[in-house]
Amino acid sequence: MKNFNVVVALITSDNDYQAEQAAAATEAAARLGVKIQILYADNDAVNQTQQLVKIIQNSAQRPDAIIVEPVGTEMIQVAKAAVAAGIGWGILNRESEHISELRRSRNAPVFAVTTDQIEVGRIQARQFAALIKQGNILYIEGPSGGGGVSALRTQGMLSAKPVGLQLKMIKGDWTERSGHHAIKSWLSLSTSRKLDIRLVGCQNDAMAMGARKAFGELAGAQEREHWLKVPFTGCDGVTKTGQEWVRRGQLTATVVSPPTAGLALEILAKTIQTGSDPPESTSSSPWSFPTIEELIAKHPPAS
Repeated sequence: MKNFNVVVALITSDNDYQAEQAAAATEAAARLGVKIQILYADNDAVNQTQQLVKIIQNSAQRPDAIIVEPVGTEMIQVAKAAVAAGIGWGILNRESEHISELRRSRNAPVFAVTTDQIEVGRIQARQFAALIKQGNILYIEGPSGGGGVSALRTQGMLSAKPVGLQLKMIKGDWTERSGHHAIKSWLSLSTSRKLDIRLVGCQNDAMAMGARKAFGELAGAQEREHWLKVPFTGCDGVTKTGQEWVRRGQLTATVVSPPTAGLALEILAKTIQTGSDPPESTSSSPWSFPTIEELIAKHPPAS
């Protein structure tokens, strides 16, 4: 692996899961003897595209491969340009319709590494059902993007949600700041107080903590205490943040989504060492923290 260079392009530095992605990539690179450069797109799809196009077009300093977690779409034109230039292309946490097409060129290895995001959503729905029998859920989604993590988590959650649970959906962008802003904006609506919200569910832990912080800033002590007794759940379950927030009681539950960047580097290294094609897609399995059984035991479902 000596002198093998890889660019790891991530969504944002302001997110605990993305920090875990960076840490996993750094650890794997050190173990495998790969040189990596980590880039952050600051939650901006255009910025991410420009970053990668600039790298691809710099023929004097091209990396051997790019591993990217897209902010928006899967950047098919950027991927084609990379592969045409002989740069490997690994896509993280995104189901791609174009992997097979890209792999046909055989100019460079092309593959995807994902977590089963639909199952993440299903598990979160099971957590909802374990915590409340019926009523309204305030649900903070991640940003829109065709086929992206947010859409898949929502799809899975809706497929497993009991019919007695009703959703009020609002948007965030994976950051704690966005979860805080989403709740502040929702609370400013005249209709927000009329909904009997029984649970706050978020598509990641950072937004869940931002939401909790916003409710904790309410001026009225009685209203504030009411909201802080409502279950808050998230996803991603990073060991030192999401899982720790559950242990402290700040969140009620999370769904652990293992980082994929380190696994992508391992697949890339094996491909280079063996000269074989990588699997077209590799998926890791999420799990509930705590388990559904533990949730039911600790939090008997409210009627």
